[in-house]
Amino acid sequence: MYKYNDFDHAFVTSRNAQFREQVSRRISGALSEDEFKPLRLMNGLYLQLHAYMLRVAIPYGTLNSAQMRQLAMIADRWDKGYSHFTTRQNIQFNWPKLQDVPDILDALAEVEMHAIQTSGNTIRNVTADHFAGAAADEIADPRIYAELIRQWSTDHPEFQFLPRKFKVAVTGAKQDRAVIHAHDIGLQIVEKNGKLGMRVIIGGGLGRTPMIGKVIREFVAMDDMLPYLESVVSVWNLLGRRDNKYKARIKITIHENGLDEFSRLVDERFALIRPSFQGFDQTLLSEISDSFAAPKFQRFDLSAFDARYQGDPNFRSWVDTNVTAHRQADYAIATISLKAHGETPGDASSAQMRSIADLAEAYSHDELRISHEQNMVLPHVNKAHLPDVYDALRSIRLATANIGLISDIIACPGMDYCALATARSIPIAQDIATHFDTLKLEHDIGPLKIKISGCINACGHHHVGHIGILGLDRAGVENYQITLGGDGTETPAIGERAGPGFGADEVIPAIERLIHFYLNERLAPSETFLECYRRLGLGPFKVALYETEQSKVHANAA
Repeated sequence: MYKYNDFDHAFVTSRNAQFREQVSRRISGALSEDEFKPLRLMNGLYLQLHAYMLRVAIPYGTLNSAQMRQLAMIADRWDKGYSHFTTRQNIQFNWPKLQDVPDILDALAEVEMHAIQTSGNTIRNVTADHFAGAAADEIADPRIYAELIRQWSTDHPEFQFLPRKFKVAVTGAKQDRAVIHAHDIGLQIVEKNGKLGMRVIIGGGLGRTPMIGKVIREFVAMDDMLPYLESVVSVWNLLGRRDNKYKARIKITIHENGLDEFSRLVDERFALIRPSFQGFDQTLLSEISDSFAAPKFQRFDLSAFDARYQGDPNFRSWVDTNVTAHRQADYAIATISLKAHGETPGDASSAQMRSIADLAEAYSHDELRISHEQNMVLPHVNKAHLPDVYDALRSIRLATANIGLISDIIACPGMDYCALATARSIPIAQDIATHFDTLKLEHDIGPLKIKISGCINACGHHHVGHIGILGLDRAGVENYQITLGGDGTETPAIGERAGPGFGADEVIPAIERLIHFYLNERLAPSETFLECYRRLGLGPFKVALYETEQSKVHANAA
């Protein structure tokens, strides 16, 4: 993974010192909250419902054991002993005191971490496939290019006051595990005539106006990638609306101007600025590439793994559900579920974080990943060590075998924490998980992605959930809309709204009706919920969803 050079250290140290002075001025009253707001946002500090929240960048979701241990220390010393991992592959501390934030930032700098551009109208933390560098279907490691984009975008003088936030995701695999079609720019590494390049997808995003991104270029050569990206952001920076923040995203700009016109302007800008890129970016890219060399893989006797797999059904279930094929046959990618039934999705205690750091150091070549699905990943585990990993995870209640299943729910913090939320998300997620665990149905149901947002901003990605749940306020009462058929992978789709929303106590029965309908209608156990939905369409699922309500209507009419 990438290691800071002298410039990186000096830059982060300078930024931290600058923010320490700004915090001091805010506490003294020399800065008002309105004056302080843009300054704190540039450093990842939000004012939430109950307290400040600090969002720390985990570039492309990669970190090592020392960094994880430092995050655990911060959780203990300056927070409440836990932290929250987000759909942007970041980590959030929900309870820091303002006067402590400069010390937290200095502690982060000790392990080459920061909170710069994790908020504000800037280019946010660049995300990537959480299996990067390990996935069997990968063409090239996307983190190399994500790191180049991170360095280019950090404190870029032209892009510090954009119309709105700007999000970039990169994948190097055929299977989209980075939701690239729901980003302002999604980049997919592709090969053409023996050369690597980028397929560029533009104008995706969720929120109030969900849109699937459109391909603006099928192939951009790697030495053109950075100037092309700069051209896109430059054009949008000029065209993007600043009169209405809900219409300020690039997806709206493209919708209002048309993809062809936007593409023409990008090409004009590219022709103008390309000559200024005289190869330094490629030199830097080469240096970055060295930081992402593959670990030295080893061979071990796998007989103990085979025996455990055959003899222990709980271990076998965990392997079958949470473990993914690695590009090295003797290795595996182990996903750690942060979704134990009844727990808050994406939360981890400091003790759990330290234990996971130990596992990464001992068994995963000192590498960890945070997924956009709010789980952790040990990307390089020899199969011989999987029993030890599983046993260690069981001891800290993180061995839940539910990755990709109904209880593996993405959920935003909702009204329990967020000042923007209009409904709770966490209790709904907890109730769904525990309900279907009690029914012992989730493995029979198979792959199913439920995503929950506590407001229209869609931080829980509900638009691309197979079942999406959106919490809204209806005259002071929480009301939950359900969407069906969303997909955040390489076959992207925005979910269709099923109809009227449900009260909080009606959500579980509604989901159960959908599930039972699917189980009855699927052609075979191998037909997933999404496949069944795409075959039958919204209509039959809608009838099943509202059958109880319709019965009530008819009964009352009689």
